[in-house]
Amino acid sequence: MGKFKQLAGETAIYGLSSIIGKAINFLLVPFYTSTAILKVEEYGIVTELYSYVAVLNVLYLYGLETAYFRFTSKSADGEKEIYSNVFSAILVTTILLTILLTTSATPIVNWLEFPGQERYVYWFAAIIAIDSIMAIPFVKLRYERKAVQFATYKLVNIFLNLGLNLFFLYFCKNIWAGNFLPGMKGFISLVYTPRFNVEYVFISNLIANACYLLLLFGIIKKARLVLNRKVLEPMIIYAFPLLLSQLAGNFNEMFSRMMLKKILPEGYYHGFNNQEALGIFGACYKISMVMTLAIQAFRYAAEPFFFRESQNKESKKTYANIFLYFGIFGLFSVLAFSLNLDIIKLIFLRNPAYWTALHIVPVLLLASLFLGLYYNLSIWFKVTDRTYYGTIISVSAAVITIVFNYLLIPYFGYEGSVFTTLFVYTYMCVFAYYSGQKYFPVDYNIKKLLGYLALMLLLLAVGWNIETESGLITQLLRQVPILIFVTVAYLSERKKLIVSKK
Repeated sequence: MGKFKQLAGETAIYGLSSIIGKAINFLLVPFYTSTAILKVEEYGIVTELYSYVAVLNVLYLYGLETAYFRFTSKSADGEKEIYSNVFSAILVTTILLTILLTTSATPIVNWLEFPGQERYVYWFAAIIAIDSIMAIPFVKLRYERKAVQFATYKLVNIFLNLGLNLFFLYFCKNIWAGNFLPGMKGFISLVYTPRFNVEYVFISNLIANACYLLLLFGIIKKARLVLNRKVLEPMIIYAFPLLLSQLAGNFNEMFSRMMLKKILPEGYYHGFNNQEALGIFGACYKISMVMTLAIQAFRYAAEPFFFRESQNKESKKTYANIFLYFGIFGLFSVLAFSLNLDIIKLIFLRNPAYWTALHIVPVLLLASLFLGLYYNLSIWFKVTDRTYYGTIISVSAAVITIVFNYLLIPYFGYEGSVFTTLFVYTYMCVFAYYSGQKYFPVDYNIKKLLGYLALMLLLLAVGWNIETESGLITQLLRQVPILIFVTVAYLSERKKLIVSKK
């Protein structure tokens, strides 16, 4: 039980930065979706460009984060040498890729249908470069289990980004418009130009990221600039399948937002052009990422924990228990969030135009849960060095994502993309489970988890059909199915938890 407490404690600390970060993002959603800040079309630009950033971040790191954990767990004495080589390799490739991006700015913005906006590429190239170079010092903090330091630096970045967004898009904008503090207009003109608007979302991100260079300087300087082939070659061979699988995985998640504008027939959603439809879809997708937040916090702590635990004779039992409890908590989260969407939409989606896609949120939450379960199941090919299985799973899933999106979006709009996401993540779980049982059999309690899934879906259907004349009473009654799920889970798992504690 002590190991579970340790993992839970580290997850909570890592989760602090993730939870606050996502909470800030949630707070920025009503800020961005307010008609006084960004137009629906402009929010579509934010959605589209950040979807490309997510994919490029994986390409820039090419799996060396996980390789660092794997090789230092096998040879802890050589951690300093591994850190220096990995940092140096990422630094060199980041410089080369950034040069490639910036020199290709014009064809990139033309393809994205943002002609004349090359500055978008320059800003995002800098954002991705800093993210990539700083990723390795953050990995070192995770390996050394300095969770508090990790979370602190992340929180500084998060709050600085929030402050800059408020400064540029609210204070500067209103001062320039003469809404308050007219005497400050001359000062504001030194840092603010009214011809920019959505651009300040990107500029704020860039400035906040640049502060990582100061915060992590003490860790950065521990790295020597060295490229030792004997150290790097086996790591890159190990990491290459992970690169492909991570790239395909991010592609699975981001493809709909990257390509929706191009695949969706113009005028499919009455009253909205394709850029606006992308903005609406992106805002509702952002709301659903509450599940992604939990998964991210879990992964930060679980990945090094799983590798350390792999040397323990009881590791498979530990993996099975974590899988089940993660699934139960995830199903509870889907149910609780879905039955409270009428409240959530009023808080986070200030413009009713965004409510037209709110029905996709529960499906996306469930899809994210299956992705989290896949991360649990995927540990088998990482600890057995069969990382090529991750590549097979992710690449095949990416092919399904591309084909189904191209087939379904023209007929079903972004709803077709949402159900594609759910199908793909379910497929990945099934593939990882059955392939893992062949090489690294773990006694996962699949039947019990499927029972919880059936219960959650039944309670969700009941909750959605609760309607009264009073909105308040309706919302109160919709908490009953949530309490039923919690009660059933507690009664079912109580004995096992008591035994584990003993």
